[in-house]
Amino acid sequence: MTQYTHQTAPTQIVEVGGIRFAYRRFGKPGGVPLVFNMHFMGTMDHWDPAVTDGVAKEREVILFDNAGVSSSSGDVPETFAEMGANAIAFIRALGLKQADVLGFSIGGLVAQEIALQAPDIVRRLVLVGTGPRSGESMDTGTPEGAQIFGATYENPDDLWLRVHFTPSQASQAAGRRFLKRSQLRTEDRDPQVAEIAALAQRAAIAKWGAKRENAWDYLKDIKQPALVINGSNDVIIYTINSYILQQNLPNAQLIIYPDSAHGSLFQYPALFVADVTRFLNAEVPFPTEERSAA
Repeated sequence: MTQYTHQTAPTQIVEVGGIRFAYRRFGKPGGVPLVFNMHFMGTMDHWDPAVTDGVAKEREVILFDNAGVSSSSGDVPETFAEMGANAIAFIRALGLKQADVLGFSIGGLVAQEIALQAPDIVRRLVLVGTGPRSGESMDTGTPEGAQIFGATYENPDDLWLRVHFTPSQASQAAGRRFLKRSQLRTEDRDPQVAEIAALAQRAAIAKWGAKRENAWDYLKDIKQPALVINGSNDVIIYTINSYILQQNLPNAQLIIYPDSAHGSLFQYPALFVADVTRFLNAEVPFPTEERSAA
């Protein structure tokens, strides 16, 4: 049996509810797979091979484009509840009874909805560079994010150096290494996200971030063990939102990486893989007696 990697895994299609979902599945078969949910304007090819292949050494990895994104058909809905429902339909269409779910940035909003709507499917949750409903500056977006996304770049990929990394020399060097890794797949690459899809994602972000009373109460209903990870200076979804998640999720641990921004998992891929793998493999992720002793 061929052991595919991020660079070689073929793009496959599964159809459900009239939507053709594009996905790639690779890694160590058996056990509970990890389903990755991508960031704003992201495709399967925006994942870091160092992250996906690292995780795939010990478990199966599933990357996919949600409805209306890149290689998948359909329309991008303007709410994350609907995006979550589409992701659940995709997971079930693969015949999975259970999955671990990772969400990065707006993928973390989708991941929360998956856990809320289908708690029977989600075993454990990894939330990276993301936040809660009505989180800090999540209704309007951050001014730093508006400046970054509104700027013009001679090399379009340089946008991601500013989105995912801090201005420090070390972080920018890590960013350039990430960009090289993200181009390792040369065939069967995803097309860029269409403008209409990005606009729908923006509309969904505004609705998710809108101020409301008792905004974080819903997090008490996400009872799965959760690992929350972010950079120390995320200016796209402010780092404080990761603290809010950890404080309001019933069973969550928080890890903050130093001198890092929105893409902390891309700056520290080996550390990220080790932390996520340890969390997913733990027989009891956060033993009660250890929490009490702390």
